[in-house]
Amino acid sequence: MIKKVAIVQSNYIPWKGYFDLIASVDEFILYDDMQYTRRDWRNRNQIKTPHGVQWLTIPVQVKGRYHQKINQTRIAGNEWASDHWKTLVQNYRRAPHFQEIATWLAPLYEVPPDMLLSQLNRAFIVSICKWLGIKTTISDSSEYGLIEGKSERLADLCRQAGGTVYVSGPAARDYLEPEVFLQRGISLEWFDYANYPEYPQLWGDFAHGVTVLDLLFNCGAMAPRYMKHVRT
Repeated sequence: MIKKVAIVQSNYIPWKGYFDLIASVDEFILYDDMQYTRRDWRNRNQIKTPHGVQWLTIPVQVKGRYHQKINQTRIAGNEWASDHWKTLVQNYRRAPHFQEIATWLAPLYEVPPDMLLSQLNRAFIVSICKWLGIKTTISDSSEYGLIEGKSERLADLCRQAGGTVYVSGPAARDYLEPEVFLQRGISLEWFDYANYPEYPQLWGDFAHGVTVLDLLFNCGAMAPRYMKHVRT
């Protein structure tokens, strides 16, 4: 029996391709045992505005440059949450499906202070998957044992999850060793993020790389039509 697995670090309100990857596999493992990196997608993402693309960034507590894992990183207070929501309202209230999405999205911004970043990201990811109808199992790497070696660890996580196929983003071609997966009876597939169709979008030139919320606000239940693996 074929079981596809993907293993990716959690992101804050990720772009549509992230959710397509989730939808393409049977189990999606949030790889938050990895070191937290600054100025990355873990705690920020982009939206469209009348003035161009804008970052929304969650402030986090960083105790040093090294050895702080993503799942050990806490958000710094909760004042940012109301600011992020106000910014979303300001820039998307004219979108055709804003109210529809806001009914379940707004409560997610009622964030307690000192929450773990991984928990926050997971809450958003799970809620967005639920709305999109994605039924993929979402688990955490901390639920499994971890071994040394970049390719070895990913292959072993896939094996522990019962995976027979590991689906990876194309950027990992630079470091993944296919033979490590083959030794464990796991085939390797590369996910393709190219050739997404454009959808009706506010504010000027089209931007593919913004948060999936942009797609949801603008297209509502029609959002899967502009994705590759999510079905209506």
